[in-house]
Amino acid sequence: MSQFQSLPGFREFYPDALERRKFIFGRWRRMAEAFGFREYDGPVLEPLELYRRKSGDEIEAQLFSFTDKGGREVALRPEMTPTVCRLVGAKANALKRPIKWFSIAEFYRYERAQRGRERAFYQFNADIFGEAGPEAEIELIALLAQTIASFGLSPEDFLVRLSDRTLWLHFLAALGLDEARARGVLSAADKFEKAGEAVFDAFEKEHGALPAGARERILAFLNIRGLGALEAALAGRMNDAIAARLADWKKLLGGLGAMGLGDFVSVDLGVVRGLAYYTGFVFEAFDRKGELRAIAGGGRYDDLVGKLGGPALPAAGFAIGDVTMGLLLDQRGKPPPPAPACDAYAVIGGEAERAAALGDIRRLREAGFRVEYPLRETPFGKQFRLASEAGARLALIYGADELARGVVKLRDMTARGEREVPREQAAGSAAEFLSAK
Repeated sequence: MSQFQSLPGFREFYPDALERRKFIFGRWRRMAEAFGFREYDGPVLEPLELYRRKSGDEIEAQLFSFTDKGGREVALRPEMTPTVCRLVGAKANALKRPIKWFSIAEFYRYERAQRGRERAFYQFNADIFGEAGPEAEIELIALLAQTIASFGLSPEDFLVRLSDRTLWLHFLAALGLDEARARGVLSAADKFEKAGEAVFDAFEKEHGALPAGARERILAFLNIRGLGALEAALAGRMNDAIAARLADWKKLLGGLGAMGLGDFVSVDLGVVRGLAYYTGFVFEAFDRKGELRAIAGGGRYDDLVGKLGGPALPAAGFAIGDVTMGLLLDQRGKPPPPAPACDAYAVIGGEAERAAALGDIRRLREAGFRVEYPLRETPFGKQFRLASEAGARLALIYGADELARGVVKLRDMTARGEREVPREQAAGSAAEFLSAK
């Protein structure tokens, strides 16, 4: 056993594990492109101030940050949102709206490794810039739901819980809370699902007592499940802002319903998402069994591009993590398909025959076929076993007798039929056979 091992929270990807990762990434990429999103990437190392500007000084405890040799404070990226806001902001005037971008990248957080959370992880990020209405959320939530469903999962396996920080702020304002105290309530509410009502005791210690009856109304609001219950809760506090917001809710849910995705979405005011930069609808995807961390999360963040130095630009997005996505597939018995098998195997008699085989091997590989052959001189019988173990559909046999007659023998490894073709036609005949399957 080696004295050197991977660091805590950092994963190793042996070939089978990497095939699984490629499978997940391939589905993510295919769905994003089907929705018309364009792929981008950014630097893995960013100025530390970029994350301070977005999240405040407290973010530093979660970062792999250091001072580089040029004296700059830098950090390994813990997320993509600040980077994409910086990239879009720098060229916003030249980009056609709406701007629909996605990325699949690795991120780093200095947190305790646990089930569903690693210190190095991958995320699929999708964002829309330049669309202020709920049409952006319709597109994003549809992409999120269809992406997860593309792995063979159904509404019985996962759901997207949908909430609204804007409506929360309107509701808290109607209870008599100013913006600072309302945001404190939202921070407490974000912890309610894990810590219970004690979060509001802590809030009142820091911010003073809530207005009479406010705690009970807040707890009731947290437990709203469904648009009808939401409308009923707000009926006595209706004003123009709340009415307009409910209209946005109906447009969003109506659009998802028209797409046939209504069963994947649940109205759930218990989802708050504690990050202060969210400005509107927020959502999280969870497994129905409730055994895993959130599979994905996102929402609207209209002020962030401007806060990071760009122009005022409405924005919304989400991220799916590969760790929890993989755990969900395991939980539901949805393993990735087996690794692609070898297409053809060249069975080579000896060194004299090897020279004839290598040219055909090159031509087949150039045509995109997976071709293997013995790197060293190997007995004929063993080569056929190697061809079977590799899953080859076709064996090209370069024996001394065949080449003396100017032919190559092609063996169908499934049907076990054989035929001889002229030496100069071997690669073309093999490609024709493989393309027909």
